[in-house]
Amino acid sequence: MRIAIVTDAWEPQVNGVVRTLRATIGELRAIGHEPFVVSPDLFTTMPCPTYDEIRLALASPAALGRRLEQARPDAIHIATEGPLGLAARSWCLRRGHRFTTAYHTDFPQYLAKRTRLPPEWFWRYIRWFHRPAHAVLVSTPSLAREFAAQGLGRTRLWSRGVDLGCFRPDVAPHPLLAGLPRPVLLYVGRVSVEKNVEAFLDSSGPGSRIVVGTGPDLPRLKRRYPAAAFLGPLHGDELASAYAAADAFVFPSRTDTFGLVMIEALACGTPVAAFPVRGPIDVLDAECGAMDEDLERAIAAALTRDRAACSAYAQRFSWSASARQFADALVRLRHDAPPPPPEILTLREARALS
Repeated sequence: MRIAIVTDAWEPQVNGVVRTLRATIGELRAIGHEPFVVSPDLFTTMPCPTYDEIRLALASPAALGRRLEQARPDAIHIATEGPLGLAARSWCLRRGHRFTTAYHTDFPQYLAKRTRLPPEWFWRYIRWFHRPAHAVLVSTPSLAREFAAQGLGRTRLWSRGVDLGCFRPDVAPHPLLAGLPRPVLLYVGRVSVEKNVEAFLDSSGPGSRIVVGTGPDLPRLKRRYPAAAFLGPLHGDELASAYAAADAFVFPSRTDTFGLVMIEALACGTPVAAFPVRGPIDVLDAECGAMDEDLERAIAAALTRDRAACSAYAQRFSWSASARQFADALVRLRHDAPPPPPEILTLREARALS
């Protein structure tokens, strides 16, 4: 099947969405599908407000549609709710084409953190965006329940995997982390307000705190926490060596939909400490991690976990199984279908989108 994946998140961005799509595309090709990506680099772009490293595509539905018509996909998957996702959604609805969407990022909570506005204001947009989809792909049962509570019941589970050839327990520890006071506590991810990195850096237990990643909050956190080590972004074997060098991986986010970095850490034998929220409660169990509303207690408990049990647990997460879930959820376009009726929004939703 020829599969169009429309995404606002793509290289050179470094985040869980891009890594998930790259891994899925590789596995889809391995089982005989022909995926192709429609991404911002194909169009004129502008920097995202407050996040200059992310480029937003300036693409009309007609311009995006011309690319899709030339490529003649059998199925269309809209991965993100940004400008390209909007253009693809509009084009599909006008032509009566069925499509699937995915929910990678908890935008209501992220935007609420950034704007101090209620999350419900942003949920109105999420409901409007995903309602026409044949299926919404979500990464955990918790997300499926949350979408059902929002009136979006057509969800399909699309879990995540880990590259066990790269992230493994026998990787040599990163030399920059050797000789640091123990325990070595590690955070990997975007350095931004919604990731709650300060909760990790504010923890008062012993040891060294290491941050891997970049983002808009990085300069401020470097100034505020001079005792912490900020290594910037790491990739591949170098990232695996950082996981392997850590005594515990700390996942302070309360807003992630899955938390791909958790299973990467586990695959390297590193236990995880987290809050008991969506994402960690779906991914972790008592053998490989610890969850507590007191993050310091979670860290202390995680340090007692067996590293061999952590790496064994991570073997359950397979990109090949993830890609099969993705492919099974897709729907063919129905080129001969009549255009759908106009979308009906509630008065509250119409006001929110105006």
